[in-house]
Amino acid sequence: MNDSLSIIGNSIPATSEETIDKIRLLEDEIRKHEQIEFRTEHVFHAGMYARTVRIPAGNLFTSVLIKCPTLIILNGVCDVLSGDSGVLIEGYNVIPAGAGRKTVYFTRTDIELTMIFPSSAKTVEEAESQFTDEVESLLSRTNNDDIVTITGE
Repeated sequence: MNDSLSIIGNSIPATSEETIDKIRLLEDEIRKHEQIEFRTEHVFHAGMYARTVRIPAGNLFTSVLIKCPTLIILNGVCDVLSGDSGVLIEGYNVIPAGAGRKTVYFTRTDIELTMIFPSSAKTVEEAESQFTDEVESLLSRTNNDDIVTITGE
């Protein structure tokens, strides 16, 4: 990865169908190996939904196909397939991210990754269905130790 994304203002664009197909092949290979375990933290507040994961260094993982625009907050160092090209993300970044994206991450350090978008959802399942049609691939659907915070505001 030869570009560096380390300032606010850069964005993660939609991913081409050709690249999505290649990522799906990569996911088939990833599923053949032991999966990392992590907790997803969900927060509902002020008409917004946020989900945070913390991934240790040295892991390769993909996102589901995200169908709505979001903000991504990424803290740490990782290589990211953004749209159809690779970038290095370093430090603390707030990144606009477009709809229609499927992303590949390789963590060089431990990272914290939060996705935020406006939502009227009242449950995690409703919010997840709002941002992806691939809910069956979300680890938050199989892990029972997620943290959910609903403020009521």
